[in-house]
Amino acid sequence: MSLRVACLPGDCIGPEVMAVAQRVLGVLAPDVELEDHLFGAEAIRQRGDSLPPETLEACRSADAVLKAPIGHPEFDAADVRPEQGMLRLRAELDVYANLRPAREGEIDLLIVRELVGGLYFGERGVRDDGTVFDTCEYHPSQVERIARRGFELARTRGGKLTSVDKANVLETSRLWRRVVHEVAPDYADVEVEDMLVDNAAMQLASSPKQFDVIVTENMFGDILSDLAAAMTGGLGLAPSASLGDSGPGIFEPVHGSAPDIAGRGIANPAGMLRSTALMLEHGLGRPAEAAALEAAVETALVNTPTPDLGGRATTSDASDAVVASLERA
Repeated sequence: MSLRVACLPGDCIGPEVMAVAQRVLGVLAPDVELEDHLFGAEAIRQRGDSLPPETLEACRSADAVLKAPIGHPEFDAADVRPEQGMLRLRAELDVYANLRPAREGEIDLLIVRELVGGLYFGERGVRDDGTVFDTCEYHPSQVERIARRGFELARTRGGKLTSVDKANVLETSRLWRRVVHEVAPDYADVEVEDMLVDNAAMQLASSPKQFDVIVTENMFGDILSDLAAAMTGGLGLAPSASLGDSGPGIFEPVHGSAPDIAGRGIANPAGMLRSTALMLEHGLGRPAEAAALEAAVETALVNTPTPDLGGRATTSDASDAVVASLERA
C-alpha cells in the first residue's frame, strides 16, 4: 500500500510554501499520495470551523500530516480562530512530543517539548471578582513518556540530556524532575542534568554549543525553542515535528502565515522544506531522502537567498534551486 500524506495548505503564504513542498516530494517520493484538506481561516470561511470533521478524519487515517502556516488578521479577535483548530488537532492525534532542531555552525541541538499538557491545556477562566486564571497540570505518565522520548533521541545523538524545569518554585516542575530521575536508570548510557528554565535561557543565549537534547514542558519549550531558532537563523528557517506513540505525526514550519507578503511570490520555503525533511525521516521512514533534502535546502540558502535573507530570489527561484540540487544528487 502506498503512503498517504494529509496536506493542510493553511493561510496567506501557506499555499505558496506548501506547493514547493509538494513539488519536492514529487521528486523525492513520487509514490507518496498527497491530499489537500481544508484547515485554518479558509476552513472557517467555508465550514465555520478551523478543523472540519472530514479534515480531522483524513489526518487520523494518514501516514503523516504536512501543515503549512495558519492564521489571518480577519480572525484575530474572532470567537472562532484558526489557532484553535491547531490545538485540537494536536490533542486529537495525541502528538505529545514536539521536536525542534536548531543547527548553525557548531550549534547542533534538539529541543523536545511536551505538547499536549501543561498551562496551555489546563483549566482556565475568570472568577466573580475579576481574577483571571490559567492552570498548569501534569500527570506523571505525561512526564514519563516525554522523558523517555528525550532519552531515546539523546541516544541517537551526543548522549546528553538536559531536563529543564522550575523546580525551585513550581510543584509541577518538582514532579517533572522526580519522574525524569525515575526514568534515567533505564538509560544509563545517557548523561542527564537538570537546569532551571531561567538559567537555560541564559545558557542558550550565551553558550548554546553545550546542549545536545533539551527536554521540557509545554510553555518552557515554546519559549526556549524560539530562542534556539533565533540563535541559528531565525524563525523563518525553523522546522518542527510533533510525534505520538502511534498514528501520524504533524510536520510544520515554525514561522507564521505572513499576510504582509502573501501573494507576492517572495516567501522563503526553507522552514516548510526542512519540516518536509523531518516528515520524510520521522513520518515516512525515509532518512536518506530526508538527508538529501536537508543538503539541498542548505545549498539553496547560500546560493539562492530570498529577500528575508538579503537576496532577491523568489519563492519559485528557491524551489527551482532545491529541485535542481536534488536532481544533480
